[in-house]
Amino acid sequence: MKIIYILAMEHSVLQAIAGTQYCFNTVNFFLEQSGKPAAFGTHLVGLKEQIQPGSPGFSVNPDLLLEKSGKPDLIIIPPLFGDFDQAISVNAPFLPWIKHHYESGTEIASLCVGAFFLAATGIVNGKKCSTHWGFIDRFKSQFPEVEVLDGNIVTEEAGIYSSGGANSYWNLLLHLVEKYVDREMAILLSKYFAIDIDRTNQSSFAIFQGQKEHPDSEIRKAQEIIEHRFGERISVDELADEVAIGRRSFERRFKRVTNNSVLEYIQRVKIEAAKRSFESSLKNISEVMFDVGYTDSKAFRTTFKKVTGLTPIEYRNKYNKLVRAN
Repeated sequence: MKIIYILAMEHSVLQAIAGTQYCFNTVNFFLEQSGKPAAFGTHLVGLKEQIQPGSPGFSVNPDLLLEKSGKPDLIIIPPLFGDFDQAISVNAPFLPWIKHHYESGTEIASLCVGAFFLAATGIVNGKKCSTHWGFIDRFKSQFPEVEVLDGNIVTEEAGIYSSGGANSYWNLLLHLVEKYVDREMAILLSKYFAIDIDRTNQSSFAIFQGQKEHPDSEIRKAQEIIEHRFGERISVDELADEVAIGRRSFERRFKRVTNNSVLEYIQRVKIEAAKRSFESSLKNISEVMFDVGYTDSKAFRTTFKKVTGLTPIEYRNKYNKLVRAN
């Protein structure tokens, strides 16, 4: 039997704590129904006898306090909620405890933005990690020694597991069930909870908002030019000239504060505009392509799929209710 500790943390997402426990208890139920022994022993571990997670009006009573806990096979970190820095500070006693258990052979899993707490332990430095698409830039800035993977639903490396955004944590739970029990049980669970077991990428859900929380006013001006003139062909030289910076310095500063090259940023802005058009209009692929400044259909389709994980047609069919109604 695998002993799993689910951290009952202040400033965390209650639904993920409950959902994780529900998942593993459901596996045990299915196994016991078929005459097999339970696979998991799950425990909620907390710093005190009652904790207040991020949901007003709810409290959690852990069945194990940190100082009385033993050695688990797996520790699960729930998503943080609210002010991440405050959440890390309030739950700080877990940090050395997680690191100690990991170094002693325990596996660690973080759900969604629980990756911020995972990274604060230091154990994922130099390793790959996933988190919610909307917080990737902040994560890269706060934890530069971690290789955060843009778009991944589930990442596994050296006994550390992490998941993409929001409900993607269910895909990580299915991954763990498949590893600890078998594929058949993971499929049964996916059908029971109506989860797509083979979803591997969160790119189609991502909304590119640009990275403007930086102090470089010239680069911010260049970003605004790109976003207002996405339908035009704008060269790097033209942008550098408009903000009165030499090209080499412009490219270096742009990359440093946005985590994108200039050309990558232009592509992301164009594709985001194309996505919005596919979601809300009945324009065909070529019309949208020209609207966002592409003239090469192969280049547009290739870039669109690279960014979203879907072809333009697949994306339109998935998200446009007008298309689905016709």
